Amino acid sequence: MIAINFDRLNRKVKEATYNYQEGIVKKVIGLTVEVEGIRAFVGEVCHIYNEENSKISCEVVGFNESNVILMPLGELIGISPGCRVVPERMPLNVRCSDELFGKVLDGLGDPLDGTAVSSGVPYPLDTEPPDPLKRRRITEVIPTGVRAIDGFLTCGQGQRIGIFAGSGVGKSTTLGMIAKYAEADVNVIALIGERGREVKDFIEKDLGEEGMKKSIIVCATSDKPALVRLKGAFTATAIAEYFRDKGKKVILMMDSVTRFAMAQREIGLAIGEPPATKGYTPSVFAKLPRLMERAGTSDIGSITAFYTVLVDGDDLNEPIADAVRGILDGHIVLSRTLANKNHYPAIDVLASISRLMSEVAESEHKKMLPLQGICSQLIKIPRTS
Repeated sequence: MIAINFDRLNRKVKEATYNYQEGIVKKVIGLTVEVEGIRAFVGEVCHIYNEENSKISCEVVGFNESNVILMPLGELIGISPGCRVVPERMPLNVRCSDELFGKVLDGLGDPLDGTAVSSGVPYPLDTEPPDPLKRRRITEVIPTGVRAIDGFLTCGQGQRIGIFAGSGVGKSTTLGMIAKYAEADVNVIALIGERGREVKDFIEKDLGEEGMKKSIIVCATSDKPALVRLKGAFTATAIAEYFRDKGKKVILMMDSVTRFAMAQREIGLAIGEPPATKGYTPSVFAKLPRLMERAGTSDIGSITAFYTVLVDGDDLNEPIADAVRGILDGHIVLSRTLANKNHYPAIDVLASISRLMSEVAESEHKKMLPLQGICSQLIKIPRTS
């Protein structure tokens, strides 16, 4: 008779790196799904199968005692109590390759034209920023093709700049000009929380055929679930990191950071975070630097980032604008007064700053910097007549 050591066998099963698990949907509350019967980690992808055996992908966002809280990457229509839930045992990633040039992707990195990316390297959406000691210093200028920026707010390769403006002042137009004329190998453009109509307008009107040739667009419109809008920003950043790791000069443009923050606020409130300043949850202010610090230089390439910030009521001191301004290496302020005069790009040069201009500009170019300060002071002098 063969003796079987069941204790040893049981221990080996528990130590196995993968064991198939299934859970069931316990309840749905607002934007979240509570599941019992599975063990999963935060950020893991899970699939919910309804009675018709079609699946809805979700991500683990938290826990309630032993139950797992999921947030869907699609609509929850068709989900009922008792539906099967299967963990994927891996986080979200995006397949990156040169096939992506000229494509428009959804928030999860899938082409919107229905084609598939046949080859590529899977890049995780959420990674650590580069080691600060391995970043190259920013010493080279990156021409944007916008004279007001190149002349008065010169940017360096690997710099991160915010474009601050109220609604309808020309943020998308300014981004389109940079995408079309900037000297870069790759443009990665993230349109987060935009109206569906504006996406095609941006591609055809602002970007044009010339700009599209070297561009990759990630689009998560305002009708998409909050988690997809959030992941759209991370997808675009991961694609930019892929090309930076190949030694390319990358420009990453995101419109807008404010809607990224709003998506994280929705998620935070749904899983029980307390609201803080203007209803924004603490996780919003933790996510912003984690996203933006991933841009910049590495030891072989660079990501120059332009983030638009939709300021509430043209108030440049509102919470998101204030937080972003403290993270980035400079800010470009668009003026409604100039926009009302049909002056585009409506850049208020005196209210804007590039913190690295003194590092990258030529000596002759830097002689004009004191003039900006003098002009700023003259504007503050009240008129006598």
